[in-house]
Amino acid sequence: METVYYLIQNMLPVAIPLLLVALGGMFSETSGVINLALEGIMLFGAFFGALFVYAVQESGMGPQTILLIGMIIAAIAGIIYSLLLSFAAVTMKANQTITGTSLNMLIPAAILLFSKMFFNSDGITTRMNFYIRKMPVLGDIPVLGQLFFQKTYLTVGIGLIFLIISAIVFYKTKFGLRLRACGEHPHAADSVGINVHRMRYAGVCISGILGGIGGFFYSVGVMDGNVNGHTGVAGFGFLALAVMIFGQWKPGRIFFGAIFFAFLRTLAYSVSLIPFLYNLGINQTYYKMMPYIATMIVLAFTSKKSRAPKAEGIPYDKTQR
Repeated sequence: METVYYLIQNMLPVAIPLLLVALGGMFSETSGVINLALEGIMLFGAFFGALFVYAVQESGMGPQTILLIGMIIAAIAGIIYSLLLSFAAVTMKANQTITGTSLNMLIPAAILLFSKMFFNSDGITTRMNFYIRKMPVLGDIPVLGQLFFQKTYLTVGIGLIFLIISAIVFYKTKFGLRLRACGEHPHAADSVGINVHRMRYAGVCISGILGGIGGFFYSVGVMDGNVNGHTGVAGFGFLALAVMIFGQWKPGRIFFGAIFFAFLRTLAYSVSLIPFLYNLGINQTYYKMMPYIATMIVLAFTSKKSRAPKAEGIPYDKTQR
């Protein structure tokens, strides 16, 4: 039973960054803009969030307060970086795949340069610990308290709140309906007075918010406050894209996709604690390949049934209406 508790407690902080970034990708692609820049947006948000933590970690401010302010800064950083994509894809009508790829390549190099110049290092390492050993009251609930409210991070609860908000915005609001219309039939949406360009900017900006926060949560919940230009965010942005496709651009399914991949990753890093897997004598490196191999297998079997937004990746030209 202790192993089950351990796996779930360690799986959730990994699942939340995947969930948030995949939800961000969902908003962008539903509006009609392919967002391959999620990896770069994650890293940009993580860097500025960690930079803030680094600057205030000796100030005496509470860790959870710093986490919340760092989250806001990461979200703002994510918006700013995502605006480069929306300007190129929406205003300039550039190729969205090439733009996203170039944005992913830019940030690791920029972080390395900045960190070498100001910290004589490859990245930023903070000393602030956001780990919560036990939440008051909630941590005392039998079974559930030990599973979800002990040995955890505040990021887990915040991530689940973002999931609920995303689902409500996506399915229950006029904005969500208009956003989906712009990704499916932009000319029809334009004919009833919806500003397609503005909605696509909004979709990409939301992906910037969630991507930046996801990157910051990755750095504090998975990497213990380290943001490095060499390792980046370990391909979590690309993995989030796979989660989004696996989830068919739907919040609920994206949540289960994030849980699935996070469970595999946690399992891969916990082999020594599970006697059955440890006694097999397989090199642990192979276990660490598991989430990525599973990603390829799942996408191979589900890609035929994938149904991306019809106008995804197609620049909107009003004159062709």
